[in-house]
Amino acid sequence: MRILHVKAKPHSRVSTLTQQDDGTWLAQLKSAPVDGKANAELIALVAHHFGCTKAAITIKTGAGSKLKRVLVPD
Repeated sequence: MRILHVKAKPHSRVSTLTQQDDGTWLAQLKSAPVDGKANAELIALVAHHFGCTKAAITIKTGAGSKLKRVLVPD
């Protein structure tokens, strides 16, 4: 398992996941941070990017924050 340090940015025009120069990831999400919709979109985006299932992705810390630690299988 690898740990990604992700900064979530809800209410964006497009959904993208990009790695920053410092090694962290920026997730631009269309969804609003209401009822877990942004977290669900983040999980789907990470799963698609790394080619794994959504069930394999876990938000370890920061589910209610913009800064998150996400577990991704190797």
